[in-house]
Amino acid sequence: MTEPLASRASSERATDRRAPPIDYIARTRAYYAALGYPAYRWARYDDVPFTPLANPLAATRLALITTAAPFDPALGDQGPHAPYNAAAKFYTVYERPLRPTPDLRVSHIGYDRVHTSAADPNTWLPVRALERALAAGRIGALADRVIGMPTDRSQAQTIARDAPAVLRSCIEQRIDAAILVPNCPVCHQSTSLVARHLEAHGIATVVMGCARDIVAQCGVARFLFSDFPLGNAAGKPFDEASQRATLEAALDLLERATAPRTIVASPQRWADDDRWKDDFLNIERLSPYDRERLREEFDAQKAIAKGNKRSKP
Repeated sequence: MTEPLASRASSERATDRRAPPIDYIARTRAYYAALGYPAYRWARYDDVPFTPLANPLAATRLALITTAAPFDPALGDQGPHAPYNAAAKFYTVYERPLRPTPDLRVSHIGYDRVHTSAADPNTWLPVRALERALAAGRIGALADRVIGMPTDRSQAQTIARDAPAVLRSCIEQRIDAAILVPNCPVCHQSTSLVARHLEAHGIATVVMGCARDIVAQCGVARFLFSDFPLGNAAGKPFDEASQRATLEAALDLLERATAPRTIVASPQRWADDDRWKDDFLNIERLSPYDRERLREEFDAQKAIAKGNKRSKP
């Protein structure tokens, strides 16, 4: 794997003693196996399409692509600290006006609910940071509409249904490049598959995410990795400096990458220690009672999602 832009970040981390990034593929595989589910096969590709940025960033029209869901008050709790809410899932690509900032939330996906609260949408929807970059002349224009894409365990559905729909929206909005911001583990795979499709059709992309192993295995053109709890790919909550720096790193990567699989790790650190990495889907921390309870809860949410999928277009 080539990481031509990572040397500076790597040298800054040389004196760190931070724990390695979470291996989400191994962690999820062990977790769901312990609950009695078969192993999931994550996407893996050797060849990665790459489209160079056609114009300077200051003359580029940029789209924001998200896996967050439009808020619907009829669908239960979707706010800060909300439990996983399968009723809020969506199954088709959608668009929402960028201005004013749309109310898009993440209760329908498995972000890290222990170490983050989903109280600041700017951690998964960097509209404010993008508006600042536009005002500063860093980018040429923003798409009029945010593009929302489903997160789907079915890679075939993402490739055949969602990726072409996202591409159509980009073409209609005359997009030159796109930033994709995933949240949960499967979100990282889904956005990676869509990014690959866009690159293959002439649109430069950068994925901003927190699940390094999933994105690296799938293979994308450009990936800005933030070693933060899932749900914070656009920066730390209520920390404008972190959010600005995260977006700037993504824009810099979009400009400077010269080859596919270019991965840059943000030098930012979530906390003074890395104990937060021990918690997410860690089966070793669950008792037999917890495992049985979680299996029942997971089955119940799957039933809700299955029913909604049949009823929603």
